[in-house]
Amino acid sequence: MGERKVVNKYHPPDFDPAKIPRRRQPNNKQLNVRMMLPMSIRCGTCCNYIYKGTKFNSRKEDVVGETYLGINIFRFYFKCPKCSAEITFKTDPQNSDYTVESGASRNFEPWRDQDEAAENEKRKRDAEEMGDAMKSLENKAVDSKKDMDILAALEEMRSMKSRHATVSFEDMLETLKHSSQQKEENASEELDEQDEALIKSIVFHNSKDYVRYIDEDRMEGPSSLPVPVKPKSSSLGKPTDTLTSASTCSKSAGTRAGSTIIMPKFELKVENESKKPPNGLQTLCATYESDESE
Repeated sequence: MGERKVVNKYHPPDFDPAKIPRRRQPNNKQLNVRMMLPMSIRCGTCCNYIYKGTKFNSRKEDVVGETYLGINIFRFYFKCPKCSAEITFKTDPQNSDYTVESGASRNFEPWRDQDEAAENEKRKRDAEEMGDAMKSLENKAVDSKKDMDILAALEEMRSMKSRHATVSFEDMLETLKHSSQQKEENASEELDEQDEALIKSIVFHNSKDYVRYIDEDRMEGPSSLPVPVKPKSSSLGKPTDTLTSASTCSKSAGTRAGSTIIMPKFELKVENESKKPPNGLQTLCATYESDESE
């Protein structure tokens, strides 16, 4: 039985490692790898959208005859998950990205245009500064001004942060409470003003701006408006005044022909004088008269 952990291995004296046959793989062999889609594409066969991050099994191979600064370029083959059409894309080390070769089209990505515009601007600036020293100096002055503005904004943010750090939690609550009270007061004042405006807009019957409209039908017929009645006096005047008014009414009745007027009846009530209590002299006289009669 052999050892479980072999420490020494036997090598015969005629052992030659160069004679051991080695398995050699072909130069352009495809390897099966599982990866995620690095970009969002659209299938050219079924027009299905395949989003970034979709997992799939693919075949990887080296692109023959294409390198970038000694970096190999790889090509990937995979199938559409809906129609199983083959799609190929390869790496782009120059732009640190991927390019679609066949079977699909890449979706529009706005940030790619921004990056390209920035890269073109940088190249244009380098070309201008190559043969013009004054242009290079102007660009450096503009860059220094931008850096100063950035530093000033950063300093302002730091000072603001330090001011906020000194504010306590109690002060924040007090400020919030005061602001809420102020809002409530303003709201109550607005409600009071609205109520006053509403009251002023209403026209009451006893106001001077009130106008009463009378219907024409009511004007043609007998008047239904109430006739003001004079209040009766609590006490009658002199008896002669009553007789005078009665005679005046009789005279006016004689002038009207064919009209019957009912004269009011007046009852005169004479108030009895209150009897005064008899004094001593009157009592004595009454007693004397009674004695004489006897």
